[in-house]
Amino acid sequence: MPRTHKTLPRLFLDAPLMQGGAVALDKDQTNYLLNVLRRRSGDAVVVFNGRDGAFLAAIEQLSKKTVGLSLGERTAAQTAPSDLWYGFAPLKSARLDYVVQKATEMGAGIIQPVITRHTQLTRINLDRLRANAREAAEQCEVLSIPRIDDEIGLRELLATWQDIHGDRQLVFADEGEEAASPVAALAAIEGRRIGLLIGPEGGFSDDERELLRAQAFVVPISLGPRILRADTAAVAALAVIQSIIGDWR
Repeated sequence: MPRTHKTLPRLFLDAPLMQGGAVALDKDQTNYLLNVLRRRSGDAVVVFNGRDGAFLAAIEQLSKKTVGLSLGERTAAQTAPSDLWYGFAPLKSARLDYVVQKATEMGAGIIQPVITRHTQLTRINLDRLRANAREAAEQCEVLSIPRIDDEIGLRELLATWQDIHGDRQLVFADEGEEAASPVAALAAIEGRRIGLLIGPEGGFSDDERELLRAQAFVVPISLGPRILRADTAAVAALAVIQSIIGDWR
């Protein structure tokens, strides 16, 4: 989308948006605008809700502790949500936040934690993941916030993949694959619905790799001659998918 009003703060609002409308902000958003960003009545922001596009809005001080927005012109039409599924073995603390933020920036439409044998973290705070996706969308002019699905075990994911995802191909970064460019493997599935699976630190176990490679819908790729950290591998794999068969072309 064009970088219209790029210097203005952007807010995601779970409310209908239309030119000439008005929206009251909740306590957290009011605090963010007034106390974190130091904005005042009359200042401009850009708002979006994932359905109606982006709108220019003006801050209105409704009371000492309440802020509303009056909606002006639409600055961007709503984009279609991405169909790119991204699954990852959860990492600890800040690195978990990082991978969700970067997946949002890189155009993932569905994000799902996948529990593997070597997964470091098994209790997932989905509200925190959703907040990270929302904040990344606000900062990067993404208009459709990815859906965050409940965590699932790897074996259950594979057993139910075709029932849930149909003919979607599942690309997985296989550190056991001979080092090579992923271009040919990805080009061969151009035009298909795509999922990407990134394993944990330490990689998939041998039996997990065998199980993955035994599935007809799984496409193993190499990410080059170096062993990458899981969060680095996520960004690298999303970049090659988007550049070869995705929306960077």
